[in-house]
Amino acid sequence: MISGLDAVQAEGIKVFHAGTQLQGDAVVTSGGRVLCVCALGDDVAAAQQRAYAAVEKINWNGVYYRRDIGHRAIARMG
Repeated sequence: MISGLDAVQAEGIKVFHAGTQLQGDAVVTSGGRVLCVCALGDDVAAAQQRAYAAVEKINWNGVYYRRDIGHRAIARMG
């Protein structure tokens, strides 16, 4: 079961489901790339921070997420 989805419902944060399904009232993984968490911010770095803060609130058994999204865009802005 995926927990924490309710905790990331905020203005400027969107969670897209890919490898999920409903089992009763519970959202569970169905394999592959499970979720995509996107966020808005004043700049790319702020958006990245918000997205990763949201990701850390979502959990399930065996969860894994990339930690390199947005780094090239942030480097170009510096």
